[in-house]
Amino acid sequence: MQKAKILLVDDRPENLLALEAILSALDQTLVRASSGEEALKALLTDDFAVILLDVQMPGMDGFETAAHIKRRERTRDIPIIFLTAINHGPHHTFRGYAAGAVDYISKPFDPWVLRAKVSVFVDLYMKNCQLKEQAALLRLQLEAGEQPLPGGALLGELSARLAAVEEQAEALTKQLEGSADTGSAATAAHLERKLAGLRRALDALRPGSN
Repeated sequence: MQKAKILLVDDRPENLLALEAILSALDQTLVRASSGEEALKALLTDDFAVILLDVQMPGMDGFETAAHIKRRERTRDIPIIFLTAINHGPHHTFRGYAAGAVDYISKPFDPWVLRAKVSVFVDLYMKNCQLKEQAALLRLQLEAGEQPLPGGALLGELSARLAAVEEQAEALTKQLEGSADTGSAATAAHLERKLAGLRRALDALRPGSN
């Protein structure tokens, strides 16, 4: 399956290089953007699993960039993780969530935690793509008068794959419980909504469902 794309937005090349070093182990496609404008341009043509967005940028800052992303129907559901070197307190963090971020991380951050969070969103994106492809395939088979795979083998495989993502998301949520990470609750809630949506989509494909 094609690799997922992760958008890295920061006006400092050294920060982009550091993010690439942290996320290279995920073996996905990392796309750089050095400004909000450049990020919005990239989002016009490519689909992304998650966006890592620096807050402090000259010109269009991270909050304004996120607002543009959330206004577009094509990109409004892409998870955004804000990264900032400045901690202005709860009000500043709240502004990040109000702009549509699923998490808000202050630098310097734990590389393992960031990689784990990004990994979950990548897995969710990949599973969502698989479900959409399989749903389209099933529709084509039914329209052509063909029979889907016997015994629900296809749905069983998809269910097992989704269960693996659910388990990984649950493990990440447990790891974040009790931490000082103010974004943990928002991240967990977003994951729960995404997973619930995928599970409903999968259940709808089962024989006898309406």
